Amino acid sequence: MSGAALGLEIVFVFFLALFLLHRYGDFKKQHRLVIVGTLLAWYLCFLIVFILPLDVSTTIYNRCKHAAANSSPTESSNITGLYAAATPVPSQHPCFKPWSYIPDGIMPIFWRVVYWTSQFLTWILLPFMQSYARSGGFSITGKIKTALIENAIYYGTYLLIFGAFLIYVAVNPHLHLEWNQLQTIGIAAANTWGLFLLVLLLGYGLVEIPRSYWNGAKRGYLLMKTYFKAAKLMTEKADAEETLEDVMEEVRKVNESIKYNHPLRKCVDTILKKCPIEYQEKMGRNMDDYEDFDEKHNTYPSEKSLVKLHKQVIYSVQRHRRTQVQWQILLEQAFYLEDVAKNETSATCQFVHTFQSPEPENRFIQYFYNPTVEWYWECLLRPWFYRVLAVVLSIFSVIVVWSECTFFSTTPVLSLFAVFIQLAEKTYNYIYIEIACFLSIFFLSICVYSTVFRIRVFNYYYLASHHQTDAYSLLFSGMLFCRLTPPLCLNFLGLTHMDSSISHQNTQPTAYTSIMGSMKVLSFIADGFYIYYPMLVVILCIATYFSLGTRCLNLLGFQQFMGDNDMTSDLVDEGKELIRREKRKRQRQEEGESRRREWKERYGHSREDSTRNRNVHIDPKESNFSDISTNRSASKYTRANNRTERDRIELLQDAEPLDFNAETFTDDPLESESGRYQPGGRYLSMSRSRIFDDV
Repeated sequence: MSGAALGLEIVFVFFLALFLLHRYGDFKKQHRLVIVGTLLAWYLCFLIVFILPLDVSTTIYNRCKHAAANSSPTESSNITGLYAAATPVPSQHPCFKPWSYIPDGIMPIFWRVVYWTSQFLTWILLPFMQSYARSGGFSITGKIKTALIENAIYYGTYLLIFGAFLIYVAVNPHLHLEWNQLQTIGIAAANTWGLFLLVLLLGYGLVEIPRSYWNGAKRGYLLMKTYFKAAKLMTEKADAEETLEDVMEEVRKVNESIKYNHPLRKCVDTILKKCPIEYQEKMGRNMDDYEDFDEKHNTYPSEKSLVKLHKQVIYSVQRHRRTQVQWQILLEQAFYLEDVAKNETSATCQFVHTFQSPEPENRFIQYFYNPTVEWYWECLLRPWFYRVLAVVLSIFSVIVVWSECTFFSTTPVLSLFAVFIQLAEKTYNYIYIEIACFLSIFFLSICVYSTVFRIRVFNYYYLASHHQTDAYSLLFSGMLFCRLTPPLCLNFLGLTHMDSSISHQNTQPTAYTSIMGSMKVLSFIADGFYIYYPMLVVILCIATYFSLGTRCLNLLGFQQFMGDNDMTSDLVDEGKELIRREKRKRQRQEEGESRRREWKERYGHSREDSTRNRNVHIDPKESNFSDISTNRSASKYTRANNRTERDRIELLQDAEPLDFNAETFTDDPLESESGRYQPGGRYLSMSRSRIFDDV
């Protein structure tokens, strides 16, 4: 099993990152480089979280092996005897290899590749790809130029800080820094920035995640919040539609002004391809490509203005599509919550849906998740399950907050994470060590990463599910993950006292800590900021518990869901009316479709039978009438065919001119001989006197 666990986790984490990216991104419409860059960033960050418990168990085994090699045979036998009393030993000494042991030399190389690749992505490549994705250029060269210009200040700031630091080192004769020390300083600077943001996100997630599950057990609360979201989303949806209309009007003007032979016509065609199909058809019908742009002295837009318009089109179309999809998803969620509220008082214990799902469900799911099981789960079990899960997560949050405030204490050990790991280390229970480490770092990661998925910076950064996230937000999330994961792992190692700079013990460090380097070069960061700054998580948790951030945003004009606010009540009522209106509309549509279906099933076969019977049982009078009708229709089609044939002949020979002095007047001069028959036995004729009586 040596190295097998590492390989399995590498493959599993790849598919996990791919699944999440498929949920938020769109593989068909977004650029491949954006998908690859975001996938690589997410994959490396998730990989660090999943592989770190294996590094911890391997380090504990190496420490035991090193201690057994340096101890005397008597001490080794005493250790063996003590260990045998506690747990069975597969070998003569307690230092047996764990099932997930990774050979020496693999983990340092692995961490070095993963860490520096993630840092290259977050500080250099992904910011450049962000500017490239948002650029409205029409060529690769133009997009690269725009991205370099936008990131010039971003990269210049790094160079300025690094240059000032080098000058300070060169001038000061007491400082002699080597390359390893410079590398450690760079890592410390990146981790300091990440830790600053990590504590903010962690303080929010430690409170909000348990509270979200506790509120999830309240059906009334979820329904009111859904109504509130519907009112806000309708406003955003209307704003997106208005913005799209304005942008499409600008595109229409540009499309009409720049004709087919203009040098910038290719740019206009590129913009038109990004527009919705209905707008493309309208602009295509109203377009006149036969006018020459040189014949009229009009003012034509410049290439720079077209680049700006292209950027606006991409943004407005993406936002419009996202709001449309989110509105449909929110409607389904609101209808389902209303169904749950109705079915709670059902005496039949059968879950009844107001609207059937448009997509056919799997037979396996229909068999096991039948209406009875769905009623018991939604109306009885799910609220209690959410409450129990909220209590468990709250306990984890309390443990994290306590450990963050006490992990610097080594004698006595106050950090609960360190206590659990040290107890398992005494018995060399590697399975327990890996499970405890995985659950601990997984909970920390969920608290941080879920906040990244929840936050929204206006319309510039927003991770929307169901393939509605734009390229800029995907790349920005990859940047955040790469900057938050290394300090998150270092913070976890500090909580478990596996970091020698925290435990102040001369023990073998983990492979991940050895890659980070010794923080003794910057003692004020290692002994000050890394230890005391995480204590601020207590203040952030208190602020999140009392919703101070939500109240501040509400005062600034950003409507937030607050139960004791008049604005919230008004938006809830508005959203409830919107949902009721959409529900009536969908009910009318389904009723109309059902009536048409019933009409076809009821009268479709009877109409065919009656028609068949009428053809079989016919009276003589009806027979004569049918013959006359048949003859009339036959003569009508015969005349039409004759006229078509005469039209073909007329193409080959000159047609005779109309004679207005003739006794009859018909539309077709070749039809004048036959005329038109009337029931009275006379031909329909129009005399000259009748035509010109008023002249």
